[in-house]
Amino acid sequence: MGKSKILNFALSFCILIFTFCIFLSGCSPRIPQEEAIKMPVRAIEVKKGVLKEILFYVGDIKAEDEVVVYPKVSGKIIEKVAKEGDLVKEGDILAYVDRDEVGFKFKKAPVESPIDGVLGRVYVDRGTSVSASIPIALIVNMDKVKVRIDAVERDLPKIKVGQRAEVRVDAYPEEIFVGSVEKVSPIVDLASRSAPIEIEIPNAEHRLNPGSFARIKILIKKRRGVLIIPRDAIIKEDSSNYVFVVKNNKAHKQKIETGLNEDNKFEVINGLSEGEFVVTMGNTRLEQGDLVEIVEEK
Repeated sequence: MGKSKILNFALSFCILIFTFCIFLSGCSPRIPQEEAIKMPVRAIEVKKGVLKEILFYVGDIKAEDEVVVYPKVSGKIIEKVAKEGDLVKEGDILAYVDRDEVGFKFKKAPVESPIDGVLGRVYVDRGTSVSASIPIALIVNMDKVKVRIDAVERDLPKIKVGQRAEVRVDAYPEEIFVGSVEKVSPIVDLASRSAPIEIEIPNAEHRLNPGSFARIKILIKKRRGVLIIPRDAIIKEDSSNYVFVVKNNKAHKQKIETGLNEDNKFEVINGLSEGEFVVTMGNTRLEQGDLVEIVEEK
């Protein structure tokens, strides 16, 4: 056999082997790819519960009645009968004024309490010169106290006389004092777009002090048997609310309609059913159809 024939035969054989290898590689079973990664998320089951609509305001506590006492005559304070914190009745003497003038002798003039209450302030000392325009003392009736708040215009249709109001003060941080709405002004201030509301709280033990800062919660309505989800589950897009519902380890984006909200809890009116699981953490990076794995909070 000539040298050229041997070379042609060897080349043809190599091409045949190469083609056969390609064929085998094309027909051989492929190595299975790694399973798609599941996104770890936290989720909560949609349940029914009770929600309250509440308005939050702040204000200062005032006594039910506050009266500044003035002397009827001019002179000097020669005696103080009552001291701050004393309980006084209408007509009780608080102090005496000496109105003596040169050439005349007068009896000491009493300064009397005009109402029942507590002597909250005494503005003068013995020897102080006073007249009918100088205040002597402040008498407060603390059996009931009130808080005046300025309600914004959008809240006014919701506030009614008789509604329950819960009051907290720094002096008793763990306690709730219960009062009620007593007055609702029908006139809105042009500058602030608000109207004054007065809340009254029983205070027989005089624990709420006039001048104290108060935090007010007014209960507007209470609804039972509503579907509730936390704020963290809700994603806002434009003017709509969405959640991701977990079904068969997949995230499904669902539009919802919300109603009442109380603190971190929201009522779901449309879009969810009881028993479904909604994502509360990790939802901001999810897309429709993503594989997810619900992990427990450690």
